[in-house]
Amino acid sequence: MSHPGLPAYWAYIVWAFMLLISIFYLFGNMPQNKPLKHFSLLNLPFVKSLAHFLSQSYWPLLLLKIITLSFFLLVIYAGLMGTPIPERNIATVLTWNIWWAGLIVSIFFLGSAWCAICPWDTLASWFVKPRFFNFKINNSLGLTVPRWLRNVWLALLMFIGLTWLELGVGVTTSPYWTALLSLLMVVLATMSLAIFKNKAFCHYMCPIGRTVGFYAQLAPIELRPIDADICASCSSLECFNGTADIDPCPTQLVMGRLTQNTYCTSCGNCLRSCPQENVFWRLRPQSSEAIHSARPHWDEAWFMLVLLALTSFHGITMMPFWEKWITQLAQKIGDSGQLLLSFSAGLIVSIALPVLMYIVVILLTDYFSKTRAGFKKLFTGLVFISLPLAFAYHLAHNLNHLIRESVGASQLFLNPLGVGEKPLQFTENILREYNMLISEDTLFALQALLMMFGFWIAIKVLRYRAYGLKLNSKLSLLPALLYIIAVSGFNLWLLTQPMLMRMGPLCVAP
Repeated sequence: MSHPGLPAYWAYIVWAFMLLISIFYLFGNMPQNKPLKHFSLLNLPFVKSLAHFLSQSYWPLLLLKIITLSFFLLVIYAGLMGTPIPERNIATVLTWNIWWAGLIVSIFFLGSAWCAICPWDTLASWFVKPRFFNFKINNSLGLTVPRWLRNVWLALLMFIGLTWLELGVGVTTSPYWTALLSLLMVVLATMSLAIFKNKAFCHYMCPIGRTVGFYAQLAPIELRPIDADICASCSSLECFNGTADIDPCPTQLVMGRLTQNTYCTSCGNCLRSCPQENVFWRLRPQSSEAIHSARPHWDEAWFMLVLLALTSFHGITMMPFWEKWITQLAQKIGDSGQLLLSFSAGLIVSIALPVLMYIVVILLTDYFSKTRAGFKKLFTGLVFISLPLAFAYHLAHNLNHLIRESVGASQLFLNPLGVGEKPLQFTENILREYNMLISEDTLFALQALLMMFGFWIAIKVLRYRAYGLKLNSKLSLLPALLYIIAVSGFNLWLLTQPMLMRMGPLCVAP
């Protein structure tokens, strides 16, 4: 069974919006750097006391960790011991229909808050560095991360591998393999913490954490100093080094020099350890970090670019024509069985095409540019246009799963292992359409608005990044504008197509 695609009239509205924004970009004046306005949550009297309690005390965070860990352990138990029918087992439903879909939505509002309560890191910390009130044990070797590992290349490879397992091997439709994959992530996090100091897995290796980190550049919330002058005069750097009772920053960030959310795990260690109480949460203009302040390295630029490619690839594999294409390719190359060779070829092509397209854009931009900034500088400077395009489609795509496929999920808690359950019947499939969490028209409107949001932010990124790179010629940025239009148009087309369900719907007949 498949989900209906976005109606044509919504697609026309999005295209009209993109046309108007493009015309404004081509004929409007180039932007000027303006000071950004921020709003500290401390300025809200009715939440100040509550915010201080939640931030200064470790117990609220511990409670949230216990809650997420409980769900995680339920996934493991149900995946290993429950029914293999994915839509009847809470392991696959909770992991792929609710957590993964909901995680991307949560970043839009809460940034990297998930990393603060991640069960993988919680278990790894309890195994390697258990703490009983004021008594702490450290079983880590505490080795310095080697220079060759201080990048996100490994996280990128793991993200590609996770996509291969998810869509090629079909982990999402197997409760057993979902549980094993979850356990593998705990093992990797634990091994990393046992060998290296701080949390190298979170910083460099975790594909989910790095995805959350880059998307968090678009979030409207950040953890920053209240008074920059206090941080400038600080010599003890408790935010970085920690205290006797509070661990150091897990990703080795200094609050006084923090300008982007990419590696902040929102753990709050800096907030609790600062002797001047000079760290707190504040609101900021949406996506301001990706537009103005974020400065990627070469590896980070590639991660963002491949993230865009893999996000679109998820949508492609759920199109009705995908299986036909893969089957035809398998017949030509003699692939049989699970068609992993054919799937792998499709995955490689789906990554290579947008990457090559972006490289051509950079080459043309460098050619038409009067400043001749150079390929590498333009590549890393303009790659931020890919981030809102990936995030907007990722949100719109996952929102479809979350709204449609999580209907009736609460019923699974009554029988999380799916004991005695049978595969979904046709009548249950039909009932799904009448029990969505929100109306279908509202869902379509949200998807269209998200696509317009992504395009608008990408144009803003291009305009401000061009100003920073001193690319004052509109002709030099025309290739990048066409790239934004092409990617947005393709992702919009994907949304208009019927999308196959990740697994059977969860609607339970009354």
